[in-house]
Amino acid sequence: MLRSDINRILREAEAFMLSHGYVLPPFSRLSPAEMRARRSELSAVITAGLGWDMTDFGMGDFLKTGLLLFTTRNGRLEDLKRGGGMVYAEKAMISRKGQLTPNHTHIVKSEDIINRGGGVLVVELFGGTSAACDREKGTTVFCDGIERKLTPGARLRLAPGESVTLMPGDWHAFWAEEGDVFVAEVSTVNDDAADNIFEDPAVTRFSGIEEDEAPWRLLVSDYATMLGDPSHA
Repeated sequence: MLRSDINRILREAEAFMLSHGYVLPPFSRLSPAEMRARRSELSAVITAGLGWDMTDFGMGDFLKTGLLLFTTRNGRLEDLKRGGGMVYAEKAMISRKGQLTPNHTHIVKSEDIINRGGGVLVVELFGGTSAACDREKGTTVFCDGIERKLTPGARLRLAPGESVTLMPGDWHAFWAEEGDVFVAEVSTVNDDAADNIFEDPAVTRFSGIEEDEAPWRLLVSDYATMLGDPSHA
């Protein structure tokens, strides 16, 4: 992805979320220079992977296959393993009309995917395990507390206010119809580096960036190269 495209999309995303009454935390508005100057103070933000995130899933066409995310909070895997402490995460996302998030599942993470406003969010579901999708197998999910038994490839259409709860082994792809959708994700601890299993091996979670201009805001994937270790500030 071009950095200039990323900068433009981030500005649009901030305005879109605000139009739905959602105000991002203050660190979302820090410039790269401000983050570098305050990297010791922001060490928990950096190590938890909080902040802006954008991907074209390695497909090279963000509007066709992609997702915009902002991670607002994220717990620790150590807490999740011991069963106490900060065991949860939350994201704000924008799924554009017709923009695919490819079929995937998680090994550890369970999650609620919530349509917070805009168009209709379509979620396509298959059963299987956390290692392999079974396109001949359906699954059972809960939509706002109501059990739904689904055939293979069933498509839930979530209107604003509606949600689905997904467990490891629930293979899912999603996209927006009838307009862009403001999506929320509430989940157990999130590990984007290791806990996203895609059906198509060509799909990758993070995108390469061509630096055609300076970043307006840093992405989570920029932290390691542009901020370094916050403990050595």
